[in-house]
Amino acid sequence: MRVLVVEDDRALGMYLKKALEMEGHQVAWVGDGEAALAAVMDDAPELMMLDLSLPRKDGIEVLEVVHQTHAEMSVLVLTGRGEVEERIRCLNLGADDCLLKPFSFHELSARCRALQRRRTQHADPVLRCGSLSLNRMERSVECDGRAVELTGKEFALLEFLLRNNGQCVSRATLLEGVWRMSPDAGTNVVDVYVNYLRKKLGEASAQQGSGSEALPAYGMDNWIETVRGTGYRLKNRDAQRRMPLAEQRNEAFAMRKRPQREFVLAAIPVRVVAGVAGHLRTA
Repeated sequence: MRVLVVEDDRALGMYLKKALEMEGHQVAWVGDGEAALAAVMDDAPELMMLDLSLPRKDGIEVLEVVHQTHAEMSVLVLTGRGEVEERIRCLNLGADDCLLKPFSFHELSARCRALQRRRTQHADPVLRCGSLSLNRMERSVECDGRAVELTGKEFALLEFLLRNNGQCVSRATLLEGVWRMSPDAGTNVVDVYVNYLRKKLGEASAQQGSGSEALPAYGMDNWIETVRGTGYRLKNRDAQRRMPLAEQRNEAFAMRKRPQREFVLAAIPVRVVAGVAGHLRTA
């Protein structure tokens, strides 16, 4: 679950961040109310842990704004204010739960799981990106109206990308979120499984067209985009299918061009390359 911790006590904020990350959550921490609202507007989390006594903008003000703009987001209020009236006020303003400081991390973790269960029960079980859909309840995937058979890890990877639809997700984040591995693990498992997904989704998309108008799966039907040096992003290919056919073919050719050049160069015998290089030096 994506969690935003809003806590002006840096030591407590960093402790919560590390502890929640160890439980498999993606966690960001900010120390004031204005930074909290900026973080929510930039990339809304699924759960906000909100302290009330914040600099620059009070937690109550943050809660009011969040309830108006992101009513679907869960909010767990962490407060040292012992008055019952204050907690009632927070709940009436849209908070899902309140926890009085000091608290046990085990209790905090249990409350997080309860909120997560509540979100899962009420959330749409189907995640979509254009004609690509994933049903979390039925554990099924469709691409261009065709069923796609995925392994457990392929399904988990696609679900993670769909949850971050349109956003670049780093390899380190995928390692943590899908494989529960350290981001420093020296493995290419993410790249391997992305290629598996590309092939299966591409095959399903390629079957949608027919005849001279059909586009190669490697080109226009590549749903997962590589962001060089960063990670991967799920891309809605349906929008590009509406481009004029000539532009589609140009883009497909551009995507193929570099791999083909590299293949041709790799196919040239080493002695030929060395001979050409020697000729250039003496010319």
